[in-house]
Amino acid sequence: MTSLLEGARKLVGRGSDIGARVQALDEAVTAARGRLDDALLDRASAVVDRAAERLRLSADHTVVALGGATGSGKSSTFNALVGLELASTGVRRPTTSWATACTWGPNGAAELLEWLGIPPRHQVVRDSMLDTGREGKDLEGLVLLDLPDHDSTEVSHHLEVDRLVRLADLLVWVLDPQKYADAAIHDRFLRPMAAHRDVMMIVLNHIDEVPADRRPSMVADLRRLLDEDGLAGVTLVATSAKDGTGIDELRNAIVARVKDKATTRARIATDLAQTAAEVTAVSGHARAPKLTDRDQGELRAAIADAAGVPIVVDAVQKAARLRARRATGWPVTSWLSRLRPDPLKRLHLDLGTNGRDLVANARTSIPDANQIQHARIESAVRDLSDKLAGDLARPWATALRRASTSRMPDLQDRLDKAVGSVDLGVAKPPVWARLVRGVQWILLLAALAGAVWLGALAVTSYLKVDEPSTPEVGGLAVPTVLLLGGVGLGVLLALLCRVLVGRSARKRARRAERRLLEAVDQVAEELVVAPLAAELEAYQVTSDGLRLASA
Repeated sequence: MTSLLEGARKLVGRGSDIGARVQALDEAVTAARGRLDDALLDRASAVVDRAAERLRLSADHTVVALGGATGSGKSSTFNALVGLELASTGVRRPTTSWATACTWGPNGAAELLEWLGIPPRHQVVRDSMLDTGREGKDLEGLVLLDLPDHDSTEVSHHLEVDRLVRLADLLVWVLDPQKYADAAIHDRFLRPMAAHRDVMMIVLNHIDEVPADRRPSMVADLRRLLDEDGLAGVTLVATSAKDGTGIDELRNAIVARVKDKATTRARIATDLAQTAAEVTAVSGHARAPKLTDRDQGELRAAIADAAGVPIVVDAVQKAARLRARRATGWPVTSWLSRLRPDPLKRLHLDLGTNGRDLVANARTSIPDANQIQHARIESAVRDLSDKLAGDLARPWATALRRASTSRMPDLQDRLDKAVGSVDLGVAKPPVWARLVRGVQWILLLAALAGAVWLGALAVTSYLKVDEPSTPEVGGLAVPTVLLLGGVGLGVLLALLCRVLVGRSARKRARRAERRLLEAVDQVAEELVVAPLAAELEAYQVTSDGLRLASA
């Protein structure tokens, strides 16, 4: 299709937008697949294919189709225009379901006739050598078709007429004075094709059979019927293939269309505009809505709550406080904190590198979302899709709602994995806590040194051995200072660090919350927001394509 459309742009000439309009309708149809009715899109796609193929073919030929009912004189008109008895008329008309084609010009139109589906035995090349003067040259580039009777009892005739009516560049409907008001042609062809009035002509044939004084009123009555069909201004010619009345006028009208080389583009443009209008009637005219971050606020909050982010953040704060106190507390008593369970490890979170690798594919112990949380998510998703679908036509609104819930079954598992993969940043205590721990151990060693020293002095005194001199500081023995200072300062430092521990724990909890929300937002983006954005993008492409195709 792409190559056909590129070829279409080249063949229609520089400055023409027909190729771009064909491309636009093709993109609109592709984007609307799965959202709008397939039968409607199939018809539109057929128009795209037909337009692209016709533009790829000869731009030097104009296909003019003569259509009419049995007895309208259509084949006689065909012969009069050709100047030869090519089409069988009256009782001699064959029952074949194929059209007859006559082409003018030395270049031929073999590929075009093949595309039209005209068998070789029904093709005639009107060699210009058979013509004299300017008459033959004026018709050069014309491909004239004599269609089967549209009111024939043969189903194959109906099918052939319908097929070629869609392919012809210019349609010439030949009517009979006795049946020009017949509803068959008005209801089946003229009224439904009112949009194609610029590439249509009406011929009132057998005018010689109508008294001269009644002809103006009959032509006026037919014009009235055509106006009611929406064909105001369409070319209307009264002819008689029998005596030649009006044939020159009809021929000149056709020659004018063939010479300006615009009929093919006009027919395609009309087909595109009509098809785009049909699709737009279903797709709607509303502007494509925008999906903003503000619209997603409640959705992301609901998903974060269902993912257990508040639970994990609380566990991070408690774990950070516990680990920092363990690092900064007095070493003699801080080991007791190891007996307390770690909040994060109970949730299978922050198990260290080896631990994360071990449980990479396992679920965390975060509780699954409860019914209230599920209901909140469903409500947020519904509200978001309903807001976006507010002004859209029903098919697109339905597509948005369907897209918003299409990935919901995967949500819980994806959230669990996302939360489990986040580095919560509490594996190691802060640097200042590690420094405090070093100081605490120095104080503990000092206290132990003082205790040992005092013990040694006590043993010496008990054994009545001469005691070595003991240095003093401020009137106190150094070993006493070491013992009391080590213990006292260690306990005091542990108590003072509790303020820093609480502040550090809150800071780490906030940092972990940001990381968790980023991970949860990525899941929400992939499973809910991205499908909605894809539908909005499809609607935008469809709307833009239909608008350009209608231009």
